[in-house]
Amino acid sequence: MEQPHAVTGIFFALVFFFFAIFIISRRSVGQRKRLPPEADGAWPVIGHLHLLNTEEPTHKTLSKMADAYGPIFTFRFGRKKALIVSNWKIAMECFTTNDRIFASRPKLLASKLLAYDYAMMAFSPYNPYWRHVRKLATLGLFTNRRTEQLERIRSFEVHRWMKELHELYVLENSKKSEKVVVEMKRWFVDITLDTMLKMVIGKRFATAFNDLGGREKWRKALEGFFEFFGKFIPSESYPFLSWLDIGGHEEAMKKNAQILDEAFHIFLQQHRERRDYCNKGDMEEQDFMDVMISTVEDDDGQHFDYDADTIIKATCLNVILGGFDTTSITMIWALSLLLNNEDALKKAQLELDEQIGRERQVKETDVKNLIYLQAIVKETLRLYPAGPLLIPHESIEDCTISGYHISRGTRLIVNAQKLQKDPLIWEHASEFRPERFLTSQKYIDVRGQSPQLIPFGNGRRMCPAISSALQIIHITLANLLHGFKVDRPSEELLDMEESPGLANGRKAPLEVVLTPRLPAQVYE
Repeated sequence: MEQPHAVTGIFFALVFFFFAIFIISRRSVGQRKRLPPEADGAWPVIGHLHLLNTEEPTHKTLSKMADAYGPIFTFRFGRKKALIVSNWKIAMECFTTNDRIFASRPKLLASKLLAYDYAMMAFSPYNPYWRHVRKLATLGLFTNRRTEQLERIRSFEVHRWMKELHELYVLENSKKSEKVVVEMKRWFVDITLDTMLKMVIGKRFATAFNDLGGREKWRKALEGFFEFFGKFIPSESYPFLSWLDIGGHEEAMKKNAQILDEAFHIFLQQHRERRDYCNKGDMEEQDFMDVMISTVEDDDGQHFDYDADTIIKATCLNVILGGFDTTSITMIWALSLLLNNEDALKKAQLELDEQIGRERQVKETDVKNLIYLQAIVKETLRLYPAGPLLIPHESIEDCTISGYHISRGTRLIVNAQKLQKDPLIWEHASEFRPERFLTSQKYIDVRGQSPQLIPFGNGRRMCPAISSALQIIHITLANLLHGFKVDRPSEELLDMEESPGLANGRKAPLEVVLTPRLPAQVYE
């Protein structure tokens, strides 16, 4: 008679046991999958996109959200979830402990249509192809030895640039102009484009594109490339809408890509014809496109689903696009900051006079002695990084960041500008103080060794062209400040408002008054 009670007791004991296991497992899963806070106000379909203001830079909006939700939170771009990070310790965790997991890129429509179906290394997913192409680019253009070899091009282009600025002054002054006012954006863009194109395809911008019927169409295509990456494309979140092309973005991207591809196809054909005419061994000097042709042709056909021409064009165009806009933007901000901080401007020019004198222009070998100028560039990159939001990464598997569970496929957006203004790290964090890099923080650099200052990114996807970019910035700014007295057009301080968009440009043009400060023959 006791057997049924025993069976019942065993049954209830088993039920209790499995229930306890269920509760414990639920709790452990809950603890293991502790999620980061999400910004309030998400709407169906568009997520948080309505919170972004077209009149305010996105990084500014996300900075304000970080003040409300903390240094790590999630934001929904349509149905795609992004992790927004604005703290250097959390960012370091992403780029060290979880660097491999976050080494990939999201597959955006802009990356597909504009970047040769993800063939550009900046937008490629993390895979063997990306590793292969990055190695080719690094060896062909970005090693210290190659950077030194290209010094002749940089020096020649800067000298020519200074001569043209001086000629402009002489011309305007001959008209008895009261002031010679120059809008600097075009000049900074031109010197950067000319230098980079000469290194990549062997021709200056004017020469290369005048041969193709004029410069403005291609300049507009180059400058407009990154604008598409800041737009919300409905079909990315909802593929069934792709046939509608709402907003006409897809058609516009295809046109932009076609303009650039046509030019680089012609450059590639010209290089192949020159190689056939000269024999490979007889070419005295090889530009980057020559190096890419040789390397890709000799890699035993290992093209990773891309044909050789696509790899060469995509990589060459990537190098130019990745450098000209960000480099010119940095120089514009540096000059703007100096014009609003006259003591720093005077210190920079005093250093130049002491180290160089007034009988010659600045050479690249002089830059190592221009310690204050280097501090100015660091401080500019801290306050106004050209890419205030680092190019998005995407997790390839689940991971944990700052104690939070981050699921596979989550985009990572690091707000570098917010991170670099942390008042716990930087005294008077929002003020322009180059001297900080001469004293207590002189060992902090911008090359990825200091997680508190990452204007070029960090981890495996860090920009490979840091040395090349800094060379152009230092030599160009040094010669400008050494060769010309630079003033504001009026007594009022410059407006430092930033423009909307992914690139952190000035909203207002930068107009300056230039007056030569060296003997006329130095500019010849």
